[in-house]
Amino acid sequence: TLEAAYEFPYLAHACMEPMNCVVQLAADGCEIWNGEQFQSIDQGAVALALGLKPEQVKLNMLYAGGSFGRRANPHADYVVEAAAIAKATGGRAPVKLVWTREDDMRAGYYRPMYFHTLKAGLDAQGNIVAWQHRIVGQSILAGTAFEGMMVKDGVDATSVEGAANLPYAIPNLGVELHSPKMGVPVQWWRSVGSTHTAFSTETFLDELAAAARKDPYQLRRTLLAKHPRHRAALELVATEADWTLPLAPMRSGDRRGRGIAVHESFNTVVAQIAEVTVRPDGEYRVDRVMCAVDCGVAVNPDVIRAQMESGIAYGLTAAKHGAITLKDGAVEQSNFHDYMPLRLNEMPRIGVYIVRSNEKPTGVGEPATPVIAPAVANALAAATGKRIRALPIKI
Repeated sequence: TLEAAYEFPYLAHACMEPMNCVVQLAADGCEIWNGEQFQSIDQGAVALALGLKPEQVKLNMLYAGGSFGRRANPHADYVVEAAAIAKATGGRAPVKLVWTREDDMRAGYYRPMYFHTLKAGLDAQGNIVAWQHRIVGQSILAGTAFEGMMVKDGVDATSVEGAANLPYAIPNLGVELHSPKMGVPVQWWRSVGSTHTAFSTETFLDELAAAARKDPYQLRRTLLAKHPRHRAALELVATEADWTLPLAPMRSGDRRGRGIAVHESFNTVVAQIAEVTVRPDGEYRVDRVMCAVDCGVAVNPDVIRAQMESGIAYGLTAAKHGAITLKDGAVEQSNFHDYMPLRLNEMPRIGVYIVRSNEKPTGVGEPATPVIAPAVANALAAATGKRIRALPIKI
């Protein structure tokens, strides 16, 4: 039997463009200009705040400087705020609202904090015969329009996605969820529940592979026999990353490692292999990431590659730096000096390979994000022998 516990912090969306919009009131309605993710919800919320019909609210959708779920706020917070200001001024002039970076960082909303415990049993041949997974974290659907549809018997489907539908052939699998009610405002974040379930399941599977003295890639490949899309992505990334060949040495004293992970979200399967170098002082660098993606028919390969690269950068930001902390009820972080995005000199080389598929096209904007952290953590474990069970990564 093997057991492990995992900790995940609150995360901010940290869009380069903070929340902002322009609102203009007229006698017969309201017009808004903003970067938009949640048209129907925002339209209805503004109409309610202004005493209008939804069809009297016109949204002009602009390009946004990043959203990652933040501009799909279930309460239309910043849009309603701007509408309230316009109403308070009597609509004498258009109102432009721009939150400061500090407003954006400290006013919510956040990816919830989570705590996971996993326990698994191995038989005498090293086969996984049982898997138990407990998840504790706030529900992002509670109190939203989606609660009635997606929270069943107290279980928020987004909290357990990626864990409850684990693709591996494990005969006895159980997943439990506990959703405490807390005062910290939370909502979805790029790749939603997979942001934490991919990390715990994929790093724990590597620990089981080590305990069974099995190759992590070959163990996954065996357990995915009934999931050909997962297996195809896994095989493609292993081939392109030369999984069976040893990594070339770097400087004297450096330790190198390679880690693998595969995960499905938004009906798209992504497999990644990360290569890392750990220096004698304990600092590490992600040197290269190889990524294979099965998103069905590749309608626009350039967009697919760009979104894989973007998702890897966003996920690596959280893996290396991301953490919102609270002291005396207030968020401590305020700007990019204490909530750092990934820097240019931290960006690894990336190779993206698209699995040839005749399946229907599926999403590419989010599925690369949750895979990079476990791939890097598994690579660091291979290099150092130390397992990573909390994010952001500290070694």
